Amino acid sequence: MEGHRFFTTKKAASEQSSSRSQKQEIVRVTQQLLDAISCKDFDAYARLCDPSMTCFEPETLGNLIEGMDFHKFYFDHGGGGAAVANTAAHLRKQHQIHTTLLNPNVHLMGEEGACIAYVRLTQYCDRFGDARTRQAQETRVWQKRNGRGWVCVHVHRSGDPSSSSNPAVAAFDH
Repeated sequence: MEGHRFFTTKKAASEQSSSRSQKQEIVRVTQQLLDAISCKDFDAYARLCDPSMTCFEPETLGNLIEGMDFHKFYFDHGGGGAAVANTAAHLRKQHQIHTTLLNPNVHLMGEEGACIAYVRLTQYCDRFGDARTRQAQETRVWQKRNGRGWVCVHVHRSGDPSSSSNPAVAAFDH
């Protein structure tokens, strides 16, 4: 009986370690996806997303969107806004984006599924060069695919829809 209890405890500890490792992997791929958004790297973003990914976001105006075209639009056209001085220093400052993932909570759904909920802070410079911070609450559903690793199959983002109407800022939210 004593040996059985030790085996069960050792097995439980091993499962906890595996679960912790898998949760850390989900946080890591989520951060990679957010970094791809911040860098406006659509190729990296697309590698981490399922081609038929679905989403609810403030920009979708309450509609469920499927596919990558909606997101690609913001990658391609998200740098807009009023004309500003095009000095090299201003352009460098304008394109500096920093994203922080806060309080990630990962739910594992078997070996091939996971859901992560977190608060996302995005620091950026507005069209006048002033530093700003935006906050959004996000949930992403990840699925493990053979040959591709983890891919995002759904995202739900809540936040202030009025600030999302600025394409220069909205580009960094997808």
